[in-house]
Amino acid sequence: MPLHTCSLRYQDGETKLTGFFACDDSLPAPPPGILVIHGGAGLDKHAQGRAEWLAGLGYAAFACDMYGDSIAGDRQRVVTHINELRGDREKLCCRARAGMDAMASLLRIDRPVTAVGYCFGGMCALEMARAGVELAAVVSVHGGLDTRERAEPGRVMPKILVCHGALDPHIPMNQVNSFAEEMNHAGTNWQLIIYGGALHGFTHEAGPFLPGVAYSPQADARSRAAIRDFLAEVYA
Repeated sequence: MPLHTCSLRYQDGETKLTGFFACDDSLPAPPPGILVIHGGAGLDKHAQGRAEWLAGLGYAAFACDMYGDSIAGDRQRVVTHINELRGDREKLCCRARAGMDAMASLLRIDRPVTAVGYCFGGMCALEMARAGVELAAVVSVHGGLDTRERAEPGRVMPKILVCHGALDPHIPMNQVNSFAEEMNHAGTNWQLIIYGGALHGFTHEAGPFLPGVAYSPQADARSRAAIRDFLAEVYA
């Protein structure tokens, strides 16, 4: 399958960003768009690899940049930026929308996109859904589930899939239970899959391996299958 990949410079206001696009050039019509949102380390090989994997399934995937220049690689700046975006949902959504606009500049997308996020990116994807951003669906993989502004009934329109590690110490079960209550209260079309034995970051084969973080080949494979089937349902 001939995948076309490229880096793209774009901006959110004055913030300069760099994203990564992947798509199968041989498709007869513009495919559905997937916005891939990176984890805490920034737009790295993991996010790019997930974009290529999704492109291989027949989607147009754009791994966006939620940080901007000179942030990734500097732990203090990364932590500060994560906290800033976590505390300002409007700014978070504007940064993600900039990625969606950048993807649209490369390929005509004639239907709402899906946001697929990992770790920090999973939290971002869920916050977009809570904020009412027009999306077909949202996928959070070992992402944060708590929020400062819980979803309101009728507010969350996209379908939601959450893939979670049962032994994740960074997102304990009380957070999972609170999320389930929130989604039920909001009347959301949602599903949650919990993988036994999996810690946080179970899709990150190359690390970084911090306390409570470990790659799980089984949970990674199972979550890929769940995402594949979920997207097929969304875009049937």
